[in-house]
Amino acid sequence: MTISARSWIPLAATVAAVMLAVSTAVGAQPRGAGQGGPRYDTATEATVTGTVEAVEQITGPGGAGGRRGLGGTHLTLKTGTETLEVHLGPTAFLNERKVVVAKGDTLEIVGSRVTVDAERLFIAKSVKKGGSVWTLREASGLPLWRRRGGRR
Repeated sequence: MTISARSWIPLAATVAAVMLAVSTAVGAQPRGAGQGGPRYDTATEATVTGTVEAVEQITGPGGAGGRRGLGGTHLTLKTGTETLEVHLGPTAFLNERKVVVAKGDTLEIVGSRVTVDAERLFIAKSVKKGGSVWTLREASGLPLWRRRGGRR
């Protein structure tokens, strides 16, 4: 049986459309979905107050990923009883929102306590510094940078 080049065109177009649909669906999932990565959990939400000991920009392969699956700006926060690694969000989003955090700042952070690879991480939903309050996630924990290409 001989198949002409003309009969391959509809087949190739169908295969390409299916591949595009699958890649779009996978790319639309939140980071960590189906990958065991950290996700905001409203059941573990808490408010902590402490002093920033360090601020770090974390970049993984291709600008994504990073430590424990969350690239972006992380900080070490010393409270009265513990030291937390806090994930704020993508650095570009924080810069757009004019979120400025430095070593020595006193912050009040609402966030979710999660455990990833046996290590504790605090995912920030909102940050208060003096009279400024920056909201980073919706009440459900959905990141604001996921909306409309990261712009609100």
